Amino acid sequence: MSNISWTTRSLRFAQDTPKYLWRRYRNLRPLGQAFIWCTIAFYIALSTFIIMVTPAKIFQWLYDLAQRLSHLRLGWLALGGIIVLVCFPPFVGHTTAITLCGYAYGMKGFGIAAIGSSVGSALVFLTFRLLFSRRLRHWSAANKKWQALESVIRAKGLPLIILIRMSPIPPWMWSNIFFSSIESVALWQFVIATLFIYPKVLLHVFIGSLAAPLSDGEQRGHMDTKTKILDSALIVAGILIAIASSWLVYRFMQKHIRQLEEFPEETDRLAADVIEDVEEGAPLLRDFSDDSVDDMETERARSPRSL
Repeated sequence: MSNISWTTRSLRFAQDTPKYLWRRYRNLRPLGQAFIWCTIAFYIALSTFIIMVTPAKIFQWLYDLAQRLSHLRLGWLALGGIIVLVCFPPFVGHTTAITLCGYAYGMKGFGIAAIGSSVGSALVFLTFRLLFSRRLRHWSAANKKWQALESVIRAKGLPLIILIRMSPIPPWMWSNIFFSSIESVALWQFVIATLFIYPKVLLHVFIGSLAAPLSDGEQRGHMDTKTKILDSALIVAGILIAIASSWLVYRFMQKHIRQLEEFPEETDRLAADVIEDVEEGAPLLRDFSDDSVDDMETERARSPRSL
């Protein structure tokens, strides 16, 4: 087998990705397609807002907000509460919230970001697990992909849970609900796996601590050019490290799941597909009435189980 050059692989990836994304889009339900368009519209509106207001004013506002919080006696508690809140759907902005810890408290903000993230994710896990336990049992009994994922996680245990938790897919908010949807994941396993995202949290706090003085017009005016360039370079490097490490972890996770020797290839594929389609597949994220449960049980009784 001849070696394929990096350029050839990159070109092939660039050609195949649009086709793959279009195929995935066409396979979505109408609600999923509507969600995609709403997301696109949101980011277009956000980009327009940033251009009109200007990034300098937005970063100045973030800096002023962070400073007000840091000067409040219970500002750290308010910021921690925000982090806990954005762990719950439909709220977004976890990365922004933990970066704000760096804006407000420098590297000391890591403690607030880490504890807030752990408490918030654990509360989401418990809330959804307790509220939707019946739905979860019915879903897992009738869905082949979910059975495959649960069997893989049950067999591999904590190491695989940690690997999935560190991956950027599923995203933070979906990830919290995703793990609560998997009966074979215990709370203690989820909490331990969450500890492994602390390096990522630390990196975002570090970026925030460097961005704070650059965001304030007064401090920026007193900086020499070398300091500005160095801080900007460190921020860009931090962002690139975050993106690269997230991509590598995701690729490694997908490869690991798809190549588990103790499971049939079909089981590995189904388990990996569930993680990619988490917004579509997680039982706690869907419309799921008692009638749909009964329909699935009837269908299950008519057809033999695959696993």
